[in-house]
Amino acid sequence: MSSKPITRYFYRIFTEDLGLNESLAQYLNLLINLVFTFLLAYIIYKVLRVFGERVVNKIAAKSKTHFDDYLVKNKTFLHISNLITINFISVLTPSILVDFSEAEIYAEKLVSLLSVVFIIALLRSILLTFKDFLKTMKAFKDKPVESYIQVFMIVVWLIGIVVIFSIITDRSLTKLFTGLGALSAVLLLVFKDTILGFVASIQVSVNDTVRIGDWISMEKYGADGDVFEINLASVKVRNFDNTITTIPTYYLISDSFKNWRGMSQSGGRRIKRAVLIKAESIQFLNKNEIEEFKKIQLITNYVGQRSSEINEHNNRIKADKSVLINGRNLTNFGMFRKYVDEYLKQHPAINKDMMVMSRQLAPSPEGVPLEIYAFSKDKIWKNYEHIMADIFDHILAAVPYFKLEVFEYPTGKDFSKDFKTKLKEINS
Repeated sequence: MSSKPITRYFYRIFTEDLGLNESLAQYLNLLINLVFTFLLAYIIYKVLRVFGERVVNKIAAKSKTHFDDYLVKNKTFLHISNLITINFISVLTPSILVDFSEAEIYAEKLVSLLSVVFIIALLRSILLTFKDFLKTMKAFKDKPVESYIQVFMIVVWLIGIVVIFSIITDRSLTKLFTGLGALSAVLLLVFKDTILGFVASIQVSVNDTVRIGDWISMEKYGADGDVFEINLASVKVRNFDNTITTIPTYYLISDSFKNWRGMSQSGGRRIKRAVLIKAESIQFLNKNEIEEFKKIQLITNYVGQRSSEINEHNNRIKADKSVLINGRNLTNFGMFRKYVDEYLKQHPAINKDMMVMSRQLAPSPEGVPLEIYAFSKDKIWKNYEHIMADIFDHILAAVPYFKLEVFEYPTGKDFSKDFKTKLKEINS
């Protein structure tokens, strides 16, 4: 009752002092009250904003924790200012509209609706603050925090929408939530992707399938790069060509993909590549050729030891070495394979604690593959490629020293040479 004389002060002046009719006096009184109310609300809002931007910012800058910094970043204090201001208006509304009972009902509904919206905005800013803060912690840095924040926001918005609908229709929240239970099948259909994404996010996190920062390859979706975001609906991958691929989170548990984390955490990155050797260039070695191979330092001891073992065996079985194929023999391909083994073992960029070998694969129409299988110490892509190129530069350049040839498909230039050679033979 104490507020009525204050809000009707101008009404008494207009009716008693100025002699205006009651209806006009009420409207003029309302107009002045609204102006004063909104002016006071604006002053309160500005004071809170200044306090939030200056005082709170200074406190946040000086504090050791970063949580308050993220509160400032996500404008939490702005939303608090909005909420306090709208509550101030809400308190004054019955007094301002004392002469307009019907308008008071609509005004209170409008203020209540704005309060709900500001509360949702405040909760959102707090959730975003928790997300940003958790991302700075080592335990949560590679976890899909965005997914859980989005789920909370969906729940908040659903509750907010129900409350807004309750305010507009004047129906109790109990009845509305009961009605939502009957619509659960429809809600499940509408939010199917959201539910699948949420379940997938939990499975990805619990099973530690993918973390933020992992390098993954998913050819089906053209993804080959680093994961930089995992949210409720999708996983975002920054490919090595700086394009971004978005993959539905659910597909990370329903489809297959390759995660290179194991390689990154291991002692090396695998080198697995083959050189194709022409089969017709592979041959037995005679004594003179064996002596020549002894000059290659990496296999000097091997050639001497191996040739002694073979000679001893051949003498024991009395092999007729006038024909080279008899008995046991060394081959240029075997020598080359041993040379590659020794070269890899002494290479400074190869991890000697992991598998290091060269192996002969099954012959193919393109030749006999000699595969190099080893692990580089450096796992950074650029450095890895340089190491592998350096190794194969040397191996390819070493092939002719063993009287071997690398397979290549003939080109037009090769056919031209053969044609000219045959033409000369015919003319001669």
